[in-house]
Amino acid sequence: MAYENKGTINAGVIQRAGGAGMGAPVTALDEAGVASGQAFLVSELSRRDPLVRKPLTSVTYPRDIVVRAGGGWVDYIAAQSVGYGVTGGSGDGAVQAGGSNGLPIVQANLEAGVYKAHTFAVALRTMWVDMQKAGYIGRSLDQLLQDGVRQTYDKHMDENVYRGMARFGSTGLLNNPDVVETTVAASGTGGSTKWADKTKEQILADINSAILAVWQAAEYDESALPNHILLPYEQYAYLLNAMVTDLAGESILDYLLKNNLAAKNGGSLFIGATRWNKGAGTGDSDRMVVYCNHERFVQVEELVPLSRALTQPNAAEFCYDTAYAANLSEVEIFYPQTMAYFDGI
Repeated sequence: MAYENKGTINAGVIQRAGGAGMGAPVTALDEAGVASGQAFLVSELSRRDPLVRKPLTSVTYPRDIVVRAGGGWVDYIAAQSVGYGVTGGSGDGAVQAGGSNGLPIVQANLEAGVYKAHTFAVALRTMWVDMQKAGYIGRSLDQLLQDGVRQTYDKHMDENVYRGMARFGSTGLLNNPDVVETTVAASGTGGSTKWADKTKEQILADINSAILAVWQAAEYDESALPNHILLPYEQYAYLLNAMVTDLAGESILDYLLKNNLAAKNGGSLFIGATRWNKGAGTGDSDRMVVYCNHERFVQVEELVPLSRALTQPNAAEFCYDTAYAANLSEVEIFYPQTMAYFDGI
């Protein structure tokens, strides 16, 4: 029995035997067919992953500072502070005897600290044709772009909180010029200041010395007892990975959290890491920040939280433009003595 020649495959298209008049060519799903744009039902034969993979990033500012909302559109923030004084001091100068005809006078000195505010504003543009196409894929193009706005805002806030905006003369948690900075003790191997060269006891001594220095500068006010320490990720990981002893299942971090000065005086201590501490110290050294994380001592203000300001069609560009804006303060450190920087760790 002879087989009839049904045709040949040429450039991804099955050519029917018999020449013209035999019907439309049949598309073949071979390499040539794909290359010539004739792939058959590709959209039906592929599985669409519903997960949209966004850029990798991190922000930690909500953990490390109080964010206070409200206040409106302003350029500056004035924070009142008061200092007290008494004639002869508060010790034996206030002791009186019978027949005294003069009393020491308590006086108040009111001052206003001024902090800068700035406007954050970005826009997103949605092309009209793209909006129509988005309906076929089951995703909101507008929502994807809004997520990008939010990520931009969070990264702006992260830099604003930790470093400030040098271009506009503002500072953050890691570089305020009013905060005292020093270098940790050179007690490690070979006179090193780095924690990787120190024992757990030497690291604990650095932590407790830092807490004590800040607390002492605050006149040992119990409300100002430091409760927050920020480190670079490398030092944080070292504390977490290194064990107290070969036999004990306790890391140096656990040891520090249980035996520090704050914990032994009724407080609680948080030790965390940020990417901003790396190289933040003098001479690009790694910096440890010790402070009291409370709105009485330090905060940042979202005077106007991020909001959708306006949307309008743009016929010339065939799109919709949407503006987002917020009003933010620089980091407000009300008591610089409740914070200190320790470099060289």
